[in-house]
Amino acid sequence: MFESPLSARLDRSERILVAGAGGGSDVYAGLPLALSLREAGKEVHLANLSFSHLDALDLDAWLFEDVAEVGPDTPARDWYFPERCLARWLAAHGQPATVYAFPKVGVRPLRAAYARLAEHLGIDAVVLVDGGTDILMRGDEAGLGTPADDMTSLAAAHALDVPEKVVVCLGFGVDAYHGVNHVQVLENLAALEREGGYLGAFSVSRATKAGALYLDAVAHAQAELPAYPSIVNGSIAAAVRGDFGDVRFTDRTRGGELFVNPLMAVYFAVDLDALARRSLYLDRLADTVLMRQVVSVIEDFRDEVTPRPPRQFPH
Repeated sequence: MFESPLSARLDRSERILVAGAGGGSDVYAGLPLALSLREAGKEVHLANLSFSHLDALDLDAWLFEDVAEVGPDTPARDWYFPERCLARWLAAHGQPATVYAFPKVGVRPLRAAYARLAEHLGIDAVVLVDGGTDILMRGDEAGLGTPADDMTSLAAAHALDVPEKVVVCLGFGVDAYHGVNHVQVLENLAALEREGGYLGAFSVSRATKAGALYLDAVAHAQAELPAYPSIVNGSIAAAVRGDFGDVRFTDRTRGGELFVNPLMAVYFAVDLDALARRSLYLDRLADTVLMRQVVSVIEDFRDEVTPRPPRQFPH
């Protein structure tokens, strides 16, 4: 009863890449899982699609083209650098402190970057992490949230030749502020279940070592980046603490009303390839080189479809 399809899949893996799909601080949403896997004896590496100005990094920070190796002391000319912030927190807690960073590029170069890093590290499993759930949108929903970064990462990882590929989402509900209808999130998860692609759900608990460390990491990031703390991870952390409703932890949410609740602390896991196959437009992104091309392709697709009407929770 307590075994999940996700744990069964990852039990077979030894070297796992946990990568933030949507950029910004998405890698933090993978931290509870990554720390739990390390505690279980797995070799876990962290990566993130970066929103920072990686082009300003010194040449010796680049492991490969479009793969930067970020550590606690990596020099940067950008005040917003969550990858280095996380590396500093990891080092302070005696954890392996490298965070790999991918620039915001299109699918073709990101696919090559993932392949080089996976080969370099000997990866046998990739866990793509979304802070929120908009990566689960297939394209015809009422709203897609902010799909460009997530879909670029999904398409790049879908092309990898590794034994296990998984997507996990943490932060159910946060994408409502970007137009996602969460009844349709559940509808998509149900469809994945029917197709054998749903791998279960589990909560992040502050009573566990990984959950407590996640709360500490988010607090550290909020202190180090006070001008731009992550709303997503701040909301998740509040849910893990047991807060509820319109919780205030940053001025960035002024003018809006949050709905922090226990579902935000739940990981939903799906098979990456099954999710990619359900997308109605992912194949159109394959030859993109720039992120703005990804955005244009998605906009063109949306002009062609009639979105499914949004639905309200019946209770």
